[in-house]
Amino acid sequence: MNEEIEEVEAIQADGPHTNTPELTDEELDRVADTAIDVLQGIIEHFNVGEVTIDEYEGDEGELILDITGDNLAILIGRHGKTLDALQFIISSITTRTLGFRYPVVVDVEGYKNRQRQKIEGVAFSAARRAASSHRSVKLRPMTPYERRIVHLALRDYPGVETASEGQGAARHVVVIPQ
Repeated sequence: MNEEIEEVEAIQADGPHTNTPELTDEELDRVADTAIDVLQGIIEHFNVGEVTIDEYEGDEGELILDITGDNLAILIGRHGKTLDALQFIISSITTRTLGFRYPVVVDVEGYKNRQRQKIEGVAFSAARRAASSHRSVKLRPMTPYERRIVHLALRDYPGVETASEGQGAARHVVVIPQ
């Protein structure tokens, strides 16, 4: 089971910029419908009342499902852990149901977007420090999703490159001056 989780996390961390299949509009609708059905089925068990799920395409070609409603803090959890687990489950079930992987991001009232902006800020700060000091900068341990954000944010940043190091919960990004 842990090997399967690590494999899916590795795929999620790799991100849609390398593995997003080209799909027709009909196939994209099928991905969205499947992911939304699974998400609605799970949300029912949280007793959060009426929710709305908006779907849109992200900057990297991923499907983003943003949940809005009242009293949704329970879906986010402490430090976003529940939301991370929810996204993992939705992605896994959707992949298994469809027979192929298409990146699906689950968000609650823009929480992940706000977190993404914070992580990108940390990444750019680390890149500036690495470039000016000519020394590698290690970031805190991050989830595969967070590491992917750093890699994407800095992929075109001049004078630095990124690499992931470490194992399991200690895995982190290192910003390396070129």
